[in-house]
Amino acid sequence: MLLKNTFAPAALCAFACFSPGGARAQSPLASQVERELPALVSTYKLLHANPELSHQEKNTAALVAKELRALGYEVTENVGQYQNPKWTPYGVVAVLKNGAGPTLLVRADMDALPYDPERGELTGLPYASKIKAVDDDGKTVSVMHACGHDAHVATLLGTAKLLAADKGAWRGTLVLVAQPSEEKTDGALALLKDGLYTRFPRPDMAVALHVKADLEAGRVGVVAGPAFANSSTVLIKVRGKGSHGSRPEDSIDPVVIAAELVMSLQTIVSRQNKPTDPAVVTVGSIRGGEAPNIIPDEVDLKLTVRSYDRAVQQKILAAIKRKAVNIAEAAGVPPEMIPVVTVVQPESIVLYNDPAMTERLALAFRRELGGEAVATVEKIMGGEDFSRYADSVDPNIPNGGVTKEIPVCMFYVGAADPARLAQARRAGRLPTTHQNTFAPIAEPTLRTGVRAMTAAVLELLKK
Repeated sequence: MLLKNTFAPAALCAFACFSPGGARAQSPLASQVERELPALVSTYKLLHANPELSHQEKNTAALVAKELRALGYEVTENVGQYQNPKWTPYGVVAVLKNGAGPTLLVRADMDALPYDPERGELTGLPYASKIKAVDDDGKTVSVMHACGHDAHVATLLGTAKLLAADKGAWRGTLVLVAQPSEEKTDGALALLKDGLYTRFPRPDMAVALHVKADLEAGRVGVVAGPAFANSSTVLIKVRGKGSHGSRPEDSIDPVVIAAELVMSLQTIVSRQNKPTDPAVVTVGSIRGGEAPNIIPDEVDLKLTVRSYDRAVQQKILAAIKRKAVNIAEAAGVPPEMIPVVTVVQPESIVLYNDPAMTERLALAFRRELGGEAVATVEKIMGGEDFSRYADSVDPNIPNGGVTKEIPVCMFYVGAADPARLAQARRAGRLPTTHQNTFAPIAEPTLRTGVRAMTAAVLELLKK
């Protein structure tokens, strides 16, 4: 259970944020954030110590709903519609209307990641997660906020409080979304299918942030145009014929077939894809067998496929299926036991940051944080279902009911200790999210996140 959290104003925090251009006079917004920072950090640590897997964000959602309701937002819980009816949708949508003006959606994702149950989080922090949970496959795993969604949620709450307290600074309608299951890539689509854009005010724009492990805390990063890639999860079940390890001639060894397939998959990008079209095929999991002297009947592979072109993505997925079938046939696998290749739905699609909106936000960040605190960063091969918020989903429309109409922008907030990041750059080993050693530097990350997101909302909903 999450601990009680009052989220009340507290004393000034003296922790200074990264300032590459030297000291700057504090803006009024910066002073407001400083007053809230201790409570925000407390909320962040609470969330970090109590992570919840995708489809299981019950307590996190309850905390968000309680805090936003107390701030005067109109809150709706359990928003979402998953393909699997066993999963409870824990989406939270909060609306605050403040006169005539545009409607802006601000999204924060809530879910955490699974890790080896014997190792778990390795940050060594006093508030490190010790949580274990049973995942969708029935396996017990350690759970950790290794992608920074705890910081995203805390930033959303901080931004919500500042905007509710200063309605004279903006006009329009604010729609805050605490989204479940970003890591499973089905959370945003679940909300849209449950009427996010029909049950609630339809946004004219949508904005989100993401912590960045290789950017100094105290800075923000922007990228216009394509920012995150297409992302598909592929499951391959390699089937064979088991036997005693001493009698391989009686088997059709799925371990050997799987090993050959893993190596062959690496040639798809290097030999079948145009070098100027970025693409990635990564095998992240191989599971098969329990004993050294038993050849198993099956081996399961889990892959991720990334690209920036949908035609390239489909070509790669077709090549994976072709290789899986052909290698199995060459090993003597009968037709009824040919590998089963499944592309998990839904897939992530390219996140395109609207250039005009991105430029507006970059200017607002420079005014609030200083020019040198705003970095232009490169697109990455990561996947992000925030891309779905650019979609208008209507089941009565052909082609899946998806039309692109809403400009969106996701910006980065630096989360790294500057000295350690400089050392990592010299060593050529930059930190990333999704490592069980990753956690943001709490105070400067939250300080900058709330200042940047509040500045973004004030820019997009300015009077």
